[in-house]
Amino acid sequence: MYTKTKLDNGLKVVTNSMPGTRSVALGIWANAGGRYEGRKNKGIAHFLEHLLFKGTKKYSIHRIKESIEGVGGSLNGFTSEEFTCYLVKIPSQHLKLSFDVLSDMVLHPLIPQEEVQKERTVIIEEIKMYKDMPQSHVYELLDELLWPGQPLGESIAGSIESVSRLGQKDLLDFKENYYTAPNLVVSACGNLSHKQVLAFTKEIFKDKTSHRKNTFSPARENQKKPQLKVFDKATEQTHMALGFHGLERNHPDKFILGLLHIILGGNMSSRLFNEVREKKGLAYEIGTQVKFLQDTGAFLVHAGIDNKKVTLAIKLILKELTKVKKGFVRDDELKRAKEFYLGQLTLALEDNLDHMLWIGETVASLDKIFTWQEILKAVNKVSRSDIKRVAADILKEDRLNLSIIGPLTGRVKEINRCLEIS
Repeated sequence: MYTKTKLDNGLKVVTNSMPGTRSVALGIWANAGGRYEGRKNKGIAHFLEHLLFKGTKKYSIHRIKESIEGVGGSLNGFTSEEFTCYLVKIPSQHLKLSFDVLSDMVLHPLIPQEEVQKERTVIIEEIKMYKDMPQSHVYELLDELLWPGQPLGESIAGSIESVSRLGQKDLLDFKENYYTAPNLVVSACGNLSHKQVLAFTKEIFKDKTSHRKNTFSPARENQKKPQLKVFDKATEQTHMALGFHGLERNHPDKFILGLLHIILGGNMSSRLFNEVREKKGLAYEIGTQVKFLQDTGAFLVHAGIDNKKVTLAIKLILKELTKVKKGFVRDDELKRAKEFYLGQLTLALEDNLDHMLWIGETVASLDKIFTWQEILKAVNKVSRSDIKRVAADILKEDRLNLSIIGPLTGRVKEINRCLEIS
């Protein structure tokens, strides 16, 4: 049973009691991710996330980590396109301690000048690291195609230039403007009670006054023809990411698209895995992903391909996409996809950390929670004709985007012909 409470200042608390466990997972979410930034301060949400671990009024940089790890817990944080989240998993008897540490990080970080300088260097090295990893960099190139000239089309970490510009005042101002009560969510799962978490939250966040909701510029999608971005690099394997504009987080067809993902590339039984890897041996790694955001989304195909067989692999992938658009999905195939979807969700929700992340994200983005019964009903009612309809709507040739990294000198025209780009 999920319980959700909205405080007078707009901050939301959502919990799920799992009394059979001996631990708790706690997260504090802020509606402050990469798409809330502009070109001048790109990467500031991620930069701020790093710095909140560098000491608070109550906890030194070392005591933050030692307080949690010293009782067997783990502490982490992440920044995405739409959120920043600070999270702890800890034995349940230390819930109050974890709450105290996380909340002090969010409310009272010191952000000292010397740490800003040190962490700037760390983040610049992080940016360089991902540039050197083609399996990661290829997604950044794809985002540039999907959302050109928009925050979604730029790296969450920012660029070396943008991170170099950011100073202590920029970070303090961003926190003050975006970490406000209506833009914060406390989510917790495990051996706890809602009453307990609510009491902690009310006491700790009592001085947080109401404020405006954070906003971002809506995503723009004006694509009229297929697009290709090639980065020539001497790699042992060619990495590709193929993407189409998808569905927003609350779209009524989101579960249909989730099943399409499983059928095409969600596991080792999927079509792309069987056709591209098992039957043809063209790739070691191949699969699909679905990205849901508040007003847009993406459907992705990713693969690591034999350098000599790039066009052959692309043609085979496009062939499989065409087949599913024509409706060639069997009853038993759809049944297996549904069982996999529901089974994987069941397994994930047995872990209180995954469960906390799930309910926290949906409340932070939609101010609601999908219950198991709602998901079960939505998944079970999906038909083969639904799969065909959504596939035809999403996997359109003129909305195809392909980014590739590999030793591709002299092969761009050949790839263009695969995509029918003149």
